[in-house]
Amino acid sequence: MIKSYWNKGKRQKIVTIVVALLLLILLFFFRDDYQPVLLFIRKYLFVIIVSLLVLILGLRKFRKTESTGGRLGILGLLILFFGVLYVFGWHYKMYDYMKTYNVFNDLNRVEINELPLTQNERIQPLRNIFSMANESVGETKDVSLPHLVRIGTENKWTMAIQPSEKYVMQQMTDNTEEVFAVSSTTPFPRFSNENRIDVTFSIGESLKFSRNTYNAVVQRFNPWMLFNYEPSDTFYMKNDNGDWVQVVSLIRWRGFFFPYPTFGGVMIIEKGEHDTKDYFERILIGKGTFVSPENIKNYPFLTKQNTLSEKVSQLQAESLKFLGGFSDPLPWNMETAVKIPLMPKDQNQQPYVTDFDFAGSNSDAYSGLYHWFGLEPVGDERTSLSYSVFIPADGSDKMYYYDHATKKQGYAGVSAMPLKVKESRKEYDWNASTPVEFRPYIKDIAGRKRMFFLGTISSISDTDAQQFDGSATPDLVLIDSEYRDVIWIDVKHPSTWDEEVYNQLNEAWRSSEGIGYYFNEEPKDKDIMEQALDSLKMIPKVQDNSEQIEALQRQLDSLKSVSG
Repeated sequence: MIKSYWNKGKRQKIVTIVVALLLLILLFFFRDDYQPVLLFIRKYLFVIIVSLLVLILGLRKFRKTESTGGRLGILGLLILFFGVLYVFGWHYKMYDYMKTYNVFNDLNRVEINELPLTQNERIQPLRNIFSMANESVGETKDVSLPHLVRIGTENKWTMAIQPSEKYVMQQMTDNTEEVFAVSSTTPFPRFSNENRIDVTFSIGESLKFSRNTYNAVVQRFNPWMLFNYEPSDTFYMKNDNGDWVQVVSLIRWRGFFFPYPTFGGVMIIEKGEHDTKDYFERILIGKGTFVSPENIKNYPFLTKQNTLSEKVSQLQAESLKFLGGFSDPLPWNMETAVKIPLMPKDQNQQPYVTDFDFAGSNSDAYSGLYHWFGLEPVGDERTSLSYSVFIPADGSDKMYYYDHATKKQGYAGVSAMPLKVKESRKEYDWNASTPVEFRPYIKDIAGRKRMFFLGTISSISDTDAQQFDGSATPDLVLIDSEYRDVIWIDVKHPSTWDEEVYNQLNEAWRSSEGIGYYFNEEPKDKDIMEQALDSLKMIPKVQDNSEQIEALQRQLDSLKSVSG
C-alpha cells in the first residue's frame, strides 16, 4: 500500500517522507511512554513466539482443511492449547515458578554457620517515619517513601519533599527543593532545622512528563537498555563530594526462556534547577549517570549502601524454596519449600533493611546494610523460622543464608510474633494498635549469640490503613525466638536493652542451659545454699574400712618386732 502511494507522484513522496520523519521523531521523544510495551515483549518473548507459531500454523491448517469436522477439531485444539497455557502459566503461576527457578540458578549462594550481630538498631518502623514526615509539610507538598541509607557513618531515613500529586500545576512547574534526613537510631526523630536540607532537583518522583524520575531515567537508556532495563526505587543520599544526589535502582531482565530480574546497577541524578539547558537535555538524552554493578566499587558512597530494588531481593529470597530440588515446591512435595510470610496490618513487608556486623564470622561478608528475610514453611499454620537470609543492600553478587531448620533450632518465625505480643499485654486495645515490623535483633548475651525480634507498637487510623501513628516514643518489644518470651523495653535507653532481657530471662536460661552470672550479678544467699547442697549431694559415699586397716597395721607392727 505504501509503495503504490509512493509511486503516485512527487507530492505523495514528500508526504511519505514527512510522515516517516515525524514517526521517527515521535519514537525518539516518546520512548519513555512506549518503553513498558518493549519491556513486556522482552519478558514474554518466548511465550509470544510459541503462541504466534501455534496460531499461524493452526490457522493455515484450518484454511486448508475442507471438512467441517476437521475445522472444528483444529479450533478445538487451538482453544485447548491456549486454555492450558493460561491455566498452567498464569492461574497456577508456572511461569513465575520457572522464573524463580532461573533466579535460584543464577544466585551466588553462601551458607553461613554463624549468625551476624545486629548494630545501629533502628527504633521507628518505616510507616511511623512516613506519617511523621507528612505531619511536617504543607498542603501542596508530599513526602516520598522513606528509605534507610548510609550517610557517612550513620544510618538515616531519607525522603524528598516534593510537589503534591493533588496539584497538577505544581507538578509541572515546581522543583523538588528539600530533603528530609533523620537518624534511624533515635526514638525522637526531628523533621526540622538541620534534618530538613535545602537541595534542588529538577527531577522528581511526583513531577510530570520529562521531569518525572522514571521518564528521565528511561530517556537516558540506549536502545539495548530500553528492552532490558527498568527503573525501580529512588534513594536520596550524599555522594563522595558531600553533595545530595538521587540514586535510582535499576532492574535488568536476563535470559530468553522465562526471563528473570537481577540488579542492573544505578542511575545517579545530580542536583540542579529546571532551566532551558536542563529541558533540552531531558527530552533529548534524559538525565543521570549510569553505573553498572561491576563499577559500583569505584564509587565509595555506593558500597555498603542501600541501592538494591526490593522487587529483586524478594524474588531472590523466595527462590530458596528450590534448595530441596526443582520439584520440591510442587504441591505434592514441599518438604523444604519456604515462603516470605505476609504480615497482616503491617504495611511494610519484608525485606527489613538492617545493619549487620559480620566481624568475626567465618565469611567474607561486609558489615553494613542488608535486606533481611525470615523465611517460613509454606503452610499457613506453620510459623517456625526456617532460614535467615541476608542479601547485600548494595547489590553485591552474593546472598548469605543461615539454615535454622537443618540445625533443629526450633525458632519461632516473624508471623508468630504479633499474637505473642498481644497475649503478653491483654489490657491493650489491640483493635486500635498493632505490633508491626519485627526486624531481627541478634546480640551476645549470657555467653552466646541469641536471636530476638524487635517490634514496634503502632496505632493505625480507622479510616486510612496507610496512616500509622507517628509517636516519637513508641512502645517497643523484644521477643526471644527460642524461648518465646516477650520483653517490653525502654525505648529511651537502648543501652539497657540487653540487661533488661537478661533480668527477665536469666533464671530460665540458668535452669535450661546452666549459664553463670552476668551483668555484675551476685548470687543470692539462697542460690549459694542451693549450690552447697547440690555439691554435697554430688560427693560420692566411701565405704568405712578403718577397723580392717588398724588390724592389719597391728599385724605389721608385730612382724617388725619379731624380726628385730
